[in-house]
Amino acid sequence: MSALVVGVGCRSGATADDILALLSNTLAEAGLSIGAVSQLSTVDVKATEPAVVEAARRLGVPVVACPATTLASIEVSQMSDAAACAVGTGSVAEAAVLAAGAEIVVQREKSAVATVSVGRLTFDLSHHGDADAEPGLVDLAVNVRAGAPPGWLRDQLTQALREISAYPDVTTARLAVARRHSRDPAEVLLTAGAAEAFVLLARTTRARRIVVVHPQFTEPEAAMRAAGHRVERVVLPAESGFFLDPALVPTDADLVLVGNPTNPTSVLHPAATLRQLARPGRMLVVDEAFADTIAGEPESLSADADVPGLVVLRSLTKTWGLAGLRVGYLLAERSVVSTVERAQPLWSVSSLAAVAAEACSTPVAVAEAAAAAEVLARHRGYLVSRLRALGIDLPVEPASSFVLLRLADGPGVRDRLRKRGFAVRRGDTFPGLGPDWLRIAVRDPATTDAFVGVLAEVL
Repeated sequence: MSALVVGVGCRSGATADDILALLSNTLAEAGLSIGAVSQLSTVDVKATEPAVVEAARRLGVPVVACPATTLASIEVSQMSDAAACAVGTGSVAEAAVLAAGAEIVVQREKSAVATVSVGRLTFDLSHHGDADAEPGLVDLAVNVRAGAPPGWLRDQLTQALREISAYPDVTTARLAVARRHSRDPAEVLLTAGAAEAFVLLARTTRARRIVVVHPQFTEPEAAMRAAGHRVERVVLPAESGFFLDPALVPTDADLVLVGNPTNPTSVLHPAATLRQLARPGRMLVVDEAFADTIAGEPESLSADADVPGLVVLRSLTKTWGLAGLRVGYLLAERSVVSTVERAQPLWSVSSLAAVAAEACSTPVAVAEAAAAAEVLARHRGYLVSRLRALGIDLPVEPASSFVLLRLADGPGVRDRLRKRGFAVRRGDTFPGLGPDWLRIAVRDPATTDAFVGVLAEVL
């Protein structure tokens, strides 16, 4: 079921019943389900209107408030002089749907006191690679390192089970992470994976203009939207190799989210380029979940405590094979850590996750991760050479544990690969990509040989 965004405009004195009656009739005529509505979107001055708030409550969805200046800058197909005079746009409802990044399904329906437009979110932001990795298939859809966690880490986790009756204490883990990145412990917050950090940032931010640089991991945008925020997208074109141009980011954006290296493109942006995005009054969130898949982490900003507004998110999932344990952390200035920590549920980081964070932050573990990254680089190079030998032109030189490629009839290729025993990650759930894009996890040469052999046949 596709998620729907409903843009709402209403006059003073309108009721929730007025809005819901119009919406129900509109959806029924369009053959759409009211259960698919994921948010109501409207101009900021109407977001606290009792009718809108109550309608959203009954639907069980958030109200997303859009600044009037943003709506005024969006071209709409139908004009209302009254709306244009009041808030600067010819149609609050239609502009609010477009501002949410949705594709218009119903342009505009109105009653005496309300107006609605309906849009469909064209990307499934909740889709992740594990959904593509069906049991029994060779998993090239998930980016977690095969064969991990190593034996010594499993032993420490097993030993920690003896203390599982006690409530978690993350103090020593926090110190270990701080030492690993040359940070003050007050600048570190352990989280239940990087995904929890996105949710906490979404719950605590007061940003007025949030921008996500795509294509990238969809969870940051999903978390922001789930918290009721309007999100704008800066989509980097494939033609430029998904090159990050800081000039593409609006100067008044006060929260910018970008991945480095970026999932799913496997692009590694220069640290100097990312620093250009930082400025006073702006929070710059850099998702470094895959940073340790590159030996030496040359473009990491994790130790840059002096960059204004910088928040770096890290994960131990990929290199150490700990997806099920949920362990990551946030690095930022003290005030940000303090604010985010207050929104974090008690004991959200388990005792085992704390043990893993501490163990994987030691110099020995960091050296082991670097060695694994060097092996990964060789395996990645082998995969790239085999793909190019098939005549497949890659859009970028991949830097991380996955390779992005584009094939004619991507869905058909993916389906035929599945029938032959291989799962690859679909690309059409990433804003900026489409159905012909596929993401392939890097594996050992033997697995690559088997995969490329089958790929050659299904092509």
